[in-house]
Amino acid sequence: MMIIQSPKKTPRKDQPEKGAKRAKPPPPPFFAPKNLQATPSSAIPSSSPAFATPAHPLRPFQPPAPAKAAVLPIILPPATLRPLAFRTFTKKHSLTLTSSALQELATFVGRHCGSGWREEGLAEKVLEEVARTWKNCNGGVIVDGASPELKDMLKTLEGNMSGGKIMSGQRGISRQNSLMLEATEDADHSKTRLGLRPATTMLTRDDSQASFGMSSVGLDEEPDDETLQDARSWLKVINAFDQPRYIYNVNKKHFEKIASKPSLLPSASHKTNAFRNIYNVIHQRLLRNEAFQTSSMTSTRTAGLRRGTSSAMQSHKITPIANLLGRHGTNHMLLGMLVILPTGSLAISDLTGTITLDLSRAVAIPEDSAWFTPGMIVLIDGVYEEEEESVGKGLSGSSGVGGTIGGRFQGFFIGQPPCEKRRVTLGVSGLDGGADHTLGGGFGWIDFLGVGSERAVGSRMRKIEQRLLRQPALADPDAPGRGRVVILGELNLDQPRSLQALKKILSLYATDPEGSTPMTFVLAGNFTTHAVMARGGSGGSIEYKEFFDALASTLADFPMLLTTATFVFVPGDNDGWVSAFAGGAAVPVPRKPVPDLFTSRIKRVFVAANAEAGLSALEGKGGEAIWTTNPSRLSLFGPNHEIVLFRDDISARLRRSSVRLKSKTPAATATNTTADQDITMSGANPAAPSSPATTEAMDIDPAPQPVVDTIPYDTLIARKLVKTLLDQGYLAPFRQAVRPVHWDYASALHLYPLPTALVLVDTTAPAFCVTYEGCHVMNPGSILLAGRRGVARWVEYGVGSGRGGRVRECTF
Repeated sequence: MMIIQSPKKTPRKDQPEKGAKRAKPPPPPFFAPKNLQATPSSAIPSSSPAFATPAHPLRPFQPPAPAKAAVLPIILPPATLRPLAFRTFTKKHSLTLTSSALQELATFVGRHCGSGWREEGLAEKVLEEVARTWKNCNGGVIVDGASPELKDMLKTLEGNMSGGKIMSGQRGISRQNSLMLEATEDADHSKTRLGLRPATTMLTRDDSQASFGMSSVGLDEEPDDETLQDARSWLKVINAFDQPRYIYNVNKKHFEKIASKPSLLPSASHKTNAFRNIYNVIHQRLLRNEAFQTSSMTSTRTAGLRRGTSSAMQSHKITPIANLLGRHGTNHMLLGMLVILPTGSLAISDLTGTITLDLSRAVAIPEDSAWFTPGMIVLIDGVYEEEEESVGKGLSGSSGVGGTIGGRFQGFFIGQPPCEKRRVTLGVSGLDGGADHTLGGGFGWIDFLGVGSERAVGSRMRKIEQRLLRQPALADPDAPGRGRVVILGELNLDQPRSLQALKKILSLYATDPEGSTPMTFVLAGNFTTHAVMARGGSGGSIEYKEFFDALASTLADFPMLLTTATFVFVPGDNDGWVSAFAGGAAVPVPRKPVPDLFTSRIKRVFVAANAEAGLSALEGKGGEAIWTTNPSRLSLFGPNHEIVLFRDDISARLRRSSVRLKSKTPAATATNTTADQDITMSGANPAAPSSPATTEAMDIDPAPQPVVDTIPYDTLIARKLVKTLLDQGYLAPFRQAVRPVHWDYASALHLYPLPTALVLVDTTAPAFCVTYEGCHVMNPGSILLAGRRGVARWVEYGVGSGRGGRVRECTF
């Protein structure tokens, strides 16, 4: 009898491990032996071909993997968990829990932590993790139990818990399911949301202490692609119609992305929402100011804006207009929009009502420091006076809150709502925003431009900027830097002298060494003196296209600049197509770029220059011409540098629409300041000292008086314009009839947070470079100087150099 000996059993490699962890809930371990023997390969193998020896012999028996520690669920009442939740969410993280959110957390803790939620401290760790994740996910101040974000957090946290504890080895969620990415961008924009090339976009996690690994999302510090070694490759032009649209939610005290599709012809309710959003943004910004934060040590309210010297020790309070009823003769401070009533009277309106204004005795604080026109949000301090016939009636001419309140408000002091620095808005501090720690709030996780938020990619972008721009500048400060932006003002192509001036300016930069030429040239309209498209000239659209053909011939003489720089063109009111029916009048903003029909030859010039140099636009090399909207934004190194481009004669519009106020002194004076220093415009300008009284009885030499020089008129106008615009935080602070705005795209006109630089091309204001609250504002004016023949003027701005911009001139 021959004994057949079975071969040695070897483990199978393609058979899944029995008893392994599966989808939730995991299978019990005692099911593993049954599943193992039920497989077809469990037959006893044989060496005889007649028995069909299986190709995959049995795997030797292995003990099942240890199962998760069992937790006995309990029913945890929300009232029992409330003290611990209040201490964690409210006291520690400044969050507010709704009753529905408390119910969700109590159910989750009772189910997954069991009876050890209090003794072993399991619930505290779970609540701490949820609170940190909610803040990092930009969830807002109020934690709502009905929000899908909270449900996703709890579902993700459930998969990383064992025995009521958060597993340290698997703490965090995967990059594919990152809640932060889902909250800030759609799935199809997950690669382009950082404003970078998809081939080099990477999500990293280098902070092991961050909640769920969402505190550091960015790029590799050393990109391998050679095209990313140039600072210009990190430049992105953001169209006003493509910019993300946000609206401030008063209930959540946070910005929310508008999900509805925008339209150029929306319903009338969108107009109300646009102006309400302007008020809410300024109101929340004002409440974050130290002067409007009530101290717990004092209960008295100091007088309004007139005590500017001790603003740090006082606390202002804003009174809603509807609360003025029945408070005759009392002093109040109002925040509202200046409006003109159908009767022609000036009034102030907020979200609760409207009241007639009397500004015959009002003085601006600081004096003559800003413009005040209908359509602006202003602060007014004064006294409410009721009319005799309206006493006891409450409202005059209307019924209910929201109408025009009877009586009038006698204003004594009027001022602009103070703006907020960019670093405070984003909630970061340190040198140039280097440290990524908060300042008690901020909107650092909001991606306002679609290039990545400050808290997500800001630190990585600063490292790349340090390597590409700042280190070469420190090595040779006198050498021309690559991070220069050349800003050319109004370029009228129908004037031959404008093309001569442009040719002279480009020739100055064409002689720079290779690798140190400016990375961007900004050319602003109006590109014609008159609205040619509205038959302002003789040739119409044909003549309009010939002007750009002449510009293309001028640019073709500088192939080096065409292959190494980005040319950005911003249209004016006289440019097509909108000037065809507006005739050069004020048109709604934002407005679309000049059509490709007229600019095709300029683009062909860039293509030919790149082809001659052996560069390919598909590989990200070579220069380019971008025709953008008005206004538009330049983003350099993600959220680190935001440059707003706006072409508008806003200074003349402010002078035509401003409210005339009382003046205490004939002229404001102040000491001279250098052009390189930041100009402080928040305090009143000191008046010239009066001469000491002469006395015949005493022969004493008068004390030496400080030398006070009168500030030039152009400097005063520049300061006044800059303060008005940045304090309003809006590029069109006028009535809709004076400066029309597309209601659904009004968010593109907001200056909140403050940009790092604002290019305001205004031919009715003098050329200037002024820094206010960390924002550098530049106005090149027109490229041709009025009254000076053969002189060209422009502005050169060094990004990240710390020196800001400077006005330059040359002769041609």
